[in-house]
Amino acid sequence: MGFWWLVFAVLLGGLSVLSWLLKNVNEWFYVGRLDYQKQHSLPPGDMGWPLIGKMWSFLISFKYHDPEAFIYTFITRYGRTGIYRTLMFGSPSVIVTMPETCRRVLMDDKQFKHGWPKSAHNLLGKKSFLGLTDEEHKRLRRLTAAPINGHKALAIYHDYITDAIVTSLDEWAKAEKPIEFLTQIRKLTFKIIMSIFLSGESALLTETLEEEYAKLNHGLRAMAINLPGFAYYKALKGRKNLVTILQSVVDGRKKRKRSGDELEKQKDMMDLLMEVEDENGAKLDDEEIIDVILMYLNAGHESTAHATLWATLYLHRHPEYLQKAKEEQEEIVRRRPSSQKGLSFGEIRQMKYLSKVIDETMRIANISLFTFREAKTDVSIGGFTIPKGWKVIVWFRGVHLDPECYPNPKEFDPSRWAEFKPKPGTYMPFGAGSRLCPGSDLSKLEMTIFLHHFLLNYELEQLSPGSAVKYLPHTKPMDNCMANIKKIPSALS
Repeated sequence: MGFWWLVFAVLLGGLSVLSWLLKNVNEWFYVGRLDYQKQHSLPPGDMGWPLIGKMWSFLISFKYHDPEAFIYTFITRYGRTGIYRTLMFGSPSVIVTMPETCRRVLMDDKQFKHGWPKSAHNLLGKKSFLGLTDEEHKRLRRLTAAPINGHKALAIYHDYITDAIVTSLDEWAKAEKPIEFLTQIRKLTFKIIMSIFLSGESALLTETLEEEYAKLNHGLRAMAINLPGFAYYKALKGRKNLVTILQSVVDGRKKRKRSGDELEKQKDMMDLLMEVEDENGAKLDDEEIIDVILMYLNAGHESTAHATLWATLYLHRHPEYLQKAKEEQEEIVRRRPSSQKGLSFGEIRQMKYLSKVIDETMRIANISLFTFREAKTDVSIGGFTIPKGWKVIVWFRGVHLDPECYPNPKEFDPSRWAEFKPKPGTYMPFGAGSRLCPGSDLSKLEMTIFLHHFLLNYELEQLSPGSAVKYLPHTKPMDNCMANIKKIPSALS
């Protein structure tokens, strides 16, 4: 027996030593190469296991419905410093969770650049906003701002959006069985974004694009493992197919323009992107056009769908807020001149309370969990050093659910915005600085129009109100919100 106890003790000791060695490999490799001063001024943290770093801890926390557990482990071990070092998405990284630090990282273009992982660049394209230098980004944003987010453009899109929403809501209410509410909203927002970008193309093409885009989106936040069976592998194939389809559309439109055989129709976003010129007369090339479209499919479709779902659900779960939002919409309808038919673009500015509902939804739902930057040089923040080349993960969820920023942060309360003006860095659902999400105004417009019509004419009957929540790649009910949509008599009819 003594011999076997000895063997057991040796094995146990060997495993302990091996575990200790493996846990310190990243520390030696990434921290050990820094000079003495940098090593001792790094933020506190845990570099995790070789290659995977803290990714398993991150994925497990979000997969098993306790997303705060990931950051809480850092806070428990190292205190509430608001800045921690680790290895995430294959890169040495610093996570920032305090408003002042987050804002500085996002606003300081001299010391930080965009830092999304290479996998995201590969999927959305090297000429999307993610992969461009600061100067290239400013140029592309300047060229695309007016056609996509300008006041005139949004006024035009208003009609597209309204028609699609009214038609879809009517179809859902007539369905003979429950629907996956989120799935249908995703189809709706995809239909809207496609009508804006490619209004002249066939419904079959739109359906194919939606299928391929779903593959791409699913791999955006997955580990970059390019092997059959993994989400990233499928996402790359989805991107390849999307590029092929969109290139054929570009080629077809160029051919028709050269032959003078253009269709008589209002110009869509694809037309505008093909025509726009900078101050030197240079136009966007095909790759830029395609990558811009793919980027807006992500910003204007997926994020908008999830935010719209949660705004509807939060109101459904809080009847007092739902009633207040509904009364505002009814009052807007009462004030309309008799000659006006339907919601006007100008009326949207009158929706003060609904705007608060949307702001609160974006804060508490955290559709975008975080964003990435990369240090251009060694940066000193709060007495700590972020080494040049390290990624910086701006943790929006930590800011938006911080009780020091928002009392009772997990409580949905639109009224908190009545007199409340968030301090700089405490409210960033669309990011901040020069890289602010370019589709933010379009997204808010879609949400507002949807909620206007839903509140006036429909109600939600959720089949499983207690359905578990999934947090990756976006926060959503596990059952995609199985529900009946019922049309209700209008109080104004």
